[in-house]
Amino acid sequence: MQTFIETGLRPEILESVEKLGFTQPTPIQSQTIPFLLNSEQDLIAMAQTGTGKTAAFGLPILHKLDTEMVGVQSIILCPTRELCLQITNDLKSFTLAMNISIVPVYGGAPIYEQISAIRKKCNIVVGTPGRVNDLVNRGKLNLSGIRFLVLDEADEMLKMGFKDEMDAILDQTPDSKQTLLFSATMPPDINRMAGKHMQNPHTISVSRQNTSNTDISHEYCVTSPPNTYQALRRIADINPDIYGIVFCRTRQETKDIADKLMGDGYNADALHGDLSQAQRDYVMGRFRNRNLQILVATDVAARGLDVDNLTHVIHYHLPDDPENYIHRSGRTGRAGRKGKSIAILAPAETRRLSFMEKQAGHKFIHTPIPNGKEVFEKRLINFMGEVSQSEPEGFDADQYLKSVEMMFEGLSKEEVIKKLIAHNFNRLHKDYQGTADLNVDTGRRARTTENRGARRSVGEKFAKYSINVGSKNDLRPDVLISIINRQTPDKKIAIGKIDIQKKVSFFEADSQHEKHLIKAFRRARYKGMSLMVQPMDVMPSKRSSGKRNGGKWKN
Repeated sequence: MQTFIETGLRPEILESVEKLGFTQPTPIQSQTIPFLLNSEQDLIAMAQTGTGKTAAFGLPILHKLDTEMVGVQSIILCPTRELCLQITNDLKSFTLAMNISIVPVYGGAPIYEQISAIRKKCNIVVGTPGRVNDLVNRGKLNLSGIRFLVLDEADEMLKMGFKDEMDAILDQTPDSKQTLLFSATMPPDINRMAGKHMQNPHTISVSRQNTSNTDISHEYCVTSPPNTYQALRRIADINPDIYGIVFCRTRQETKDIADKLMGDGYNADALHGDLSQAQRDYVMGRFRNRNLQILVATDVAARGLDVDNLTHVIHYHLPDDPENYIHRSGRTGRAGRKGKSIAILAPAETRRLSFMEKQAGHKFIHTPIPNGKEVFEKRLINFMGEVSQSEPEGFDADQYLKSVEMMFEGLSKEEVIKKLIAHNFNRLHKDYQGTADLNVDTGRRARTTENRGARRSVGEKFAKYSINVGSKNDLRPDVLISIINRQTPDKKIAIGKIDIQKKVSFFEADSQHEKHLIKAFRRARYKGMSLMVQPMDVMPSKRSSGKRNGGKWKN
């Protein structure tokens, strides 16, 4: 399929698509649209965010809707309010010449307004699992007659803990419906859900869009954890035209970093789950309009935030999941523009780079954190370049020249330039005068699981721990690191050697966090199992039998 015209879509849909400026389908659209137009078979489509998934499932559904039929014909589930609104707006833009009603339902907004909208006329409901399930339980949303069910970003909905709500919703739908599941990854939970709720699904998979995007430069720098914020400041300062997103792990970290940036005079704000819908809309509106240069956000909060022309994506930590890295970095370098994805790493995190490179399909370039002199020179030259290119707009500057010249009487050209520099850069020079080099030399090289702990950062003293899960429970080193990070979101704990055995695993971690680490795991669960972390005196050697040999439990 070369163009949308060749798809056979309704003329009124093609009219809207043409007005939007779309002519050629994306890879996921070119495979999905013809299939859905000609088949009622269930579909599993593997494609990441930003590949045009909404049009891929939305256009065929709009084409097949019965405009004379009363009641909801399609339900689209998605993980966040932002994505819900984005899908709704996209679908509405495809139906400018059609009499179709699309209602978004999500938490954080008055439910009675949503109930009223569904009652009036509603062909398609787009919603988050929690709010849709609430409406179904109240008897306000009847799904017994739907013809199409879409699970968009199904893997994210499961990660966010919506499995029970999704199962409950799907149980209320007819067996005759066509189910369309879109996901960036296919973890075991997705396979189980497909096996339970789908009938002989057809599978379509498109390659990762970002892996071949040569317009994105993937970079990393290394500094000690206490200097991470200062490293972020230097990256922002040496890029005065930055328009980017800084990704953090937790809501609290997002708030803290945004508050620091704003306190230091940066045009920044935070986007996280504790904001009301009105607050989120306000922040996102300011960012989309470029009234903010830097948005600090969590992965979940940034879902559905689709902004073009981003110059930078900055990872305050290396994400645990390579797919998260792909989703994040793909927000820059769009439409032929260049972009940078920069990860600020603690020394211990460099051990994960080789794994991340392999999984994400990118080579990471080491870029040193600029020193104070470099930042000052770059900002100064950039400012003076702007001054040299400036022209009066809307007023005659000549009428003020005489008064201004009198103020600078007796000063040479060089002296005037020096005063201009002093007026605009005294504070920046004070901030960076005599500042330390933030870079840490890790001597990075590829490491296997067995030699992860071979190199350690200065000041780190590692202790050994056991955890009561292993390869039998599908535990891998990257999964264990992810679990530790999830249970200790307010810490940046360095991890050393990891030894995955059959029923139990062993790992090294920075000993100064021992009490916090053990306490954090008291209520932790993994695949339905209660987790237990205990300190050890001796790290056992890896044995193929999976039995622990040597080492004592601490008293």
